[in-house]
Amino acid sequence: MQWRRRHCCPLKMTWTAKRSLFRTHVAGLLSLALLFTLFSFFSRQDWLPGRSGPRENPLAYTVRGFRNARGEANQSSSLRSLWREAGVVAAKPPPLNLSSQPAGGLAGEAGGGLGGGGAARVAVMGLGDSMSTNNSLQKEMDVGGKLSAHPYRYILNQPFKCSDSTPFLVLLVAAEPGQADARKAIRQTWGNDSVAMGLGFVRLFLLGVGESSDASLQSSIEEESRLYRDIIQQEYRDTYYNLTIKTLMAMNWVATYCAHASYVMKTDSDMFVNTEYLIQKLLKPELPPRRRYFTGYLMRGYAPNRNKDSKWYMPPELYPSERYPTFCSGTGYVFSGDMAELIYQASLGIRRLHLEDVYVGICLAKLRIDPTPPPNEFLFNHWRVSYSSCKYSHLITSHQFHPNELVKYWNHLQSNKHNACVNTAKEKNGRYRQRRFHGERPP
Repeated sequence: MQWRRRHCCPLKMTWTAKRSLFRTHVAGLLSLALLFTLFSFFSRQDWLPGRSGPRENPLAYTVRGFRNARGEANQSSSLRSLWREAGVVAAKPPPLNLSSQPAGGLAGEAGGGLGGGGAARVAVMGLGDSMSTNNSLQKEMDVGGKLSAHPYRYILNQPFKCSDSTPFLVLLVAAEPGQADARKAIRQTWGNDSVAMGLGFVRLFLLGVGESSDASLQSSIEEESRLYRDIIQQEYRDTYYNLTIKTLMAMNWVATYCAHASYVMKTDSDMFVNTEYLIQKLLKPELPPRRRYFTGYLMRGYAPNRNKDSKWYMPPELYPSERYPTFCSGTGYVFSGDMAELIYQASLGIRRLHLEDVYVGICLAKLRIDPTPPPNEFLFNHWRVSYSSCKYSHLITSHQFHPNELVKYWNHLQSNKHNACVNTAKEKNGRYRQRRFHGERPP
């Protein structure tokens, strides 16, 4: 009975006790909220404006110099001094040796992803040579020290591509001047008009100029342009380190000549693109076109490569922050038509970086537009996916294809696309039965 009186029937709490307990709980919750706020604040130090040193806001750093008249006047001289500090004299630059440039690379015609290698001197001097030899830094600056909106003249242009219709998809393919075989293979496969299934479709190859001594190459490009009407070319050197200029040329072309396009894809000449899957499953023409939309293979939390032996080397003088903003691999990304003008206008206030897809990511950060994750993380691949008709019928991009391989696998996929996974399963079962007949152990 004593136990029941002590534990079964508790005494009623007084009002003072209740109030004290309530205050204790509120104080605890406020303390937790304060701790969470402080933790969030200090964990985001990379993005705080006004800090100096390696943890500075990357967007504030790249935009600095364009915010006021004094900064605008000092921008050109500060970048020229940067090249001098790197061992490059901008006034009388050495001749550009294209044979020493690493081929391909991140968001380039023959590479993708962060990594890779190259000589330290090639990495640093290659960037300097590309910028100073082409005089691109001075070329892109106007009298007021701002980036010029139209720094390079067109050698080849297709201004009337969208004059008769509003394309559903504009396909922009970064290619080197000498890659005629790759352009031919793309026209026969995933860049053919037939993949659009009656929707408006525009294909364009993006070129700079090759070595000035190779007049026959330029002549053949001009003949190719007259035949296919799908090449735009401007007067800048076509090198890995000028891929940002090439992409901005494409953005400006869409904004100027094809502003009403529903969607745009930028990709490279060594890619396999399942254009039909892209259109029907991702972009869905039966739905109204999206706005402020950008997607691809998302690269989150990547740190600048500080290894001078890498061709993806990013000097701390150019980009001092510890992290890039989220960007999409330049091997293949897709965006709504309105984004071309937005990205190009944003770029006029951001100093050039040689890593094209990183640079586009910085433009998106300035616009406060987050790339949209694709509905399936395996749709966009910046590496080579082993081929099977089943896998390739359900992806959008795969990397590192020779023109002959591209034609071969594309034709196989087209002949099996209606029962791609059924045929793959039959092939596996057939191999399994064959191994059992010969007494082999299945894999």
